[in-house]
Amino acid sequence: MRVVIAEDSVLLRDGLTRLLADRGHEVTAAVGDGEALEQAVAELTDAGQPPDVVVVDVRMPPTHTDEGVRAAVALRAAYPRLGVLVLSQYVEEQYATELLAGSSTGVGYLLKDRVAEVGEFVDAVVRVAEGGTALDPEVVAQLLGRSRKQDSLAALTPREREVLELMAEGRTNSAIAEQLVVSHGAVEKHVSNIFLKLGLAQSDADHRRVLAVLAYLAP
Repeated sequence: MRVVIAEDSVLLRDGLTRLLADRGHEVTAAVGDGEALEQAVAELTDAGQPPDVVVVDVRMPPTHTDEGVRAAVALRAAYPRLGVLVLSQYVEEQYATELLAGSSTGVGYLLKDRVAEVGEFVDAVVRVAEGGTALDPEVVAQLLGRSRKQDSLAALTPREREVLELMAEGRTNSAIAEQLVVSHGAVEKHVSNIFLKLGLAQSDADHRRVLAVLAYLAP
């Protein structure tokens, strides 16, 4: 897996580089701002070595406001097959919503505290690189909490809400069954009920899993 890292903290940037390299992944570039990130991805792609995923901080120079997420959104538009995993110090709902508003594949939003859980973090990077989704539980909780579609939320049972939150984190049905200590068949039934209650017609299953969360974010 080829990874590009964009993080203005030299200490964290070097730490992420070593962490991923130690697990057999190639960090092809590590930069400190959004402009350098976009340039690195373009140069690597032109050289025939496009990255599989970028890991980018939300706030970077020069203003330390939204440069990182702006670069992430631009890269998702320019390179649809590129996975984008955004790291943030805390949940910023506006930026999370903006990032998730486009394609529902190959995207992640994690709190920086999650990096300390090395195994889960690396799994999230790989999942996003492969076209999956990785959303921090805190991100899911806040986005669901401010949802305007309370009618859809009200239709879900407490167990279906639990399943939905785990789906949004990028968990597979097997992982959900293990965490909730239920059968795989029970999880499949809950997922089907969620799709039905949210009015998500039969289509690609992975796509619907993400739409089940994004449906709440729509105006």
